[in-house]
Amino acid sequence: MKDIAILLPYKENFTEKSAGAASIWVKDYLNKSQLKKRSLVFGNLEDNSKPLLKNFKNLKIGNSFVKKNISYTNKLYKEYLKYNFKIIEIHNRPESLLYLIKKKVKAKLIFVFHNNPQDLRASSSIKERIFIAENTDQIYFVSKWVKNKFFEDLPYDHRNNTDILYPAINPIKIFPPKKKLIIFTGKLNSSKGFDIYCKAVIKILDKFKDWRALAIGNEPREKFNFKHDRFKVLDWVTHDKILNYYKKSSISVVPSRWQEPFGRTAMESAAYGCATITSLKGGLPETFENSLFIKKINEQELYKIIQKLIKNNNYRKYIQNLNFKNVKHKLDDHVDKIDSVKNFFLNSNFNFNKGSKLKILHISTFDERSDHRLFNISIANKLSKGFIRNEHDVINFSYRNYLSKNLVTKNNSHINEKIINIADNYRPNLIILGHNNILEYETIYEIKSKYNSKIILWYEDALGFRGEGPNWKNNLNLIENNNELIDQYYLTTHPDEIDTKINKKKLNYLPIPVDPNIENLKIYEYKNRYKDLFFALSHGVNFGKLKKGKSDEREIFINQLMKIFPNVKYNILGVSNEPPKWNYNFYKELIKCKMSLNLSRGKPLKFTSSNRIAALIGNGIFTFIDEKTKFKHFFNENEVGFYKNLNDLGHKIEYMLSNPKKINEYGKNGKSKYFKLFNNKIITKNIIENTF
Repeated sequence: MKDIAILLPYKENFTEKSAGAASIWVKDYLNKSQLKKRSLVFGNLEDNSKPLLKNFKNLKIGNSFVKKNISYTNKLYKEYLKYNFKIIEIHNRPESLLYLIKKKVKAKLIFVFHNNPQDLRASSSIKERIFIAENTDQIYFVSKWVKNKFFEDLPYDHRNNTDILYPAINPIKIFPPKKKLIIFTGKLNSSKGFDIYCKAVIKILDKFKDWRALAIGNEPREKFNFKHDRFKVLDWVTHDKILNYYKKSSISVVPSRWQEPFGRTAMESAAYGCATITSLKGGLPETFENSLFIKKINEQELYKIIQKLIKNNNYRKYIQNLNFKNVKHKLDDHVDKIDSVKNFFLNSNFNFNKGSKLKILHISTFDERSDHRLFNISIANKLSKGFIRNEHDVINFSYRNYLSKNLVTKNNSHINEKIINIADNYRPNLIILGHNNILEYETIYEIKSKYNSKIILWYEDALGFRGEGPNWKNNLNLIENNNELIDQYYLTTHPDEIDTKINKKKLNYLPIPVDPNIENLKIYEYKNRYKDLFFALSHGVNFGKLKKGKSDEREIFINQLMKIFPNVKYNILGVSNEPPKWNYNFYKELIKCKMSLNLSRGKPLKFTSSNRIAALIGNGIFTFIDEKTKFKHFFNENEVGFYKNLNDLGHKIEYMLSNPKKINEYGKNGKSKYFKLFNNKIITKNIIENTF
């Protein structure tokens, strides 16, 4: 079964002798990938050319009368129609990506930028790059420098579907014997600094008679005439032969004037034990842990560095061994990253659905007006189900359905009339005001007098007397109304944090409940999670979308976290124009991730959280919470991650990423503890016992 297509640039020569950077990238990846047999590589080769891999298909375009790249991509599109690929991976040709997006292919689209996006057709403009960012399933950049060029001048500097995936190498196990050889590989032109290299090494060879120099490559557009009897220039050789030359060489030089997107030469020669000298251009500083930089790109500075390495054997050997032992970009890691993403895409059709004593009238909003978009975070629904699990009879009344101009007077008299009629028909033992105080004093008094009904109120928004959280004062005024007739309050803000005229004996803490049929995921068991940290914010659950020009302190916190800890792979909703997600779309984003962050608006308060805490811990994802919320009263550190501040959070994320077994173990522990304490059957049982 071939369900993954990999499209090389049409000018890329996928052969042993002339393989370019993208070809080597694809060849190395597929040789180790568990998905090799499911993948087909597409390229454009001359007749009788032998491709690097057997699973290659030629899209030879010949003398096309239309744009060659469009003709080439159209041939790939026809192959897609034939094979029905689930994934198409495109290398370095944004024009091909845009063509397939506009064709509305159903395949997941992965794009790899090997060069500066601003220099490529169809990604040079801001508008084009925004379109790519917001319409591609996964984008990889071969360096941080390339990623920064993509986001330059965009209205945001990160998207959840973007990541850096460096070119990588298989490290050799034994340090190779070195000869007194200096090497340069690449195009023999001034952009690559070939002229600087030649001038410097000829001076070196004149001074150090037992050393030799080598250059491998060609450039028909520029000609140089540097000659020395111990300086040899070779035409292109195979990639394997180049690696063998690196094994022999003591010093490698990459003196580019050009902004290198990455610099494979530098990475490979350093990994093979060369003392590698580079400029600071583009992505070169990211190739390995380098200490030999040419800050001023000229022959004098290069000469000084090479001379120092030759004269000081111990220093040269120290640098060589340092490079050899500290390979930064290993192929196994590279393969695992991209295979995880592809496996996620290939297995993305998840099945999320697994698993009278009292008469209760529950007056709340049950999300019918939003088509039950919020079913998985609705406290109202979870509480009603909890009462039913405890064998009580429940009627749900969605008061918001009656809030219309035609039916509502200033005092909501129409709703009050309906509640009185329902009470007359149903005679409830308990009336619950769910996140509202809609009933008039006379209504409550009449029902209590007639049927001896208990009246309770639960509320989930901020009520902290210190002013933390949005609209806390208005919220408090709302619940204080008719407080002498309301028997008990159940509040997600802990009573210790509330300064109110309500009798303190009536105030009870309401944890955010979980329901086994809603929080039914076991994220700790899912293997193909390729993001590290999940966080979601919205500008109001009922509004459901981002509001233009609106932000809050959580966005500042997240942006600082991403800036200080850039190596963490984030999946952030509600920031950088990433829209909020709801119900199963929320879950799909959540199961991409290894860990999550629970962060509420305002200053942290005792036991106080947004309702998403249940969707996180309850679904088995290891979750970080500010320790000032005092949730340590309920959870141990092997169940929930507690942090003191932003830096402490970032370091703990990095620590957990280095201990993947703990992530899963703690996620499982957290889910188990949360259900043990806060499942809706237990919470509603406590409400009944406390109220009656």
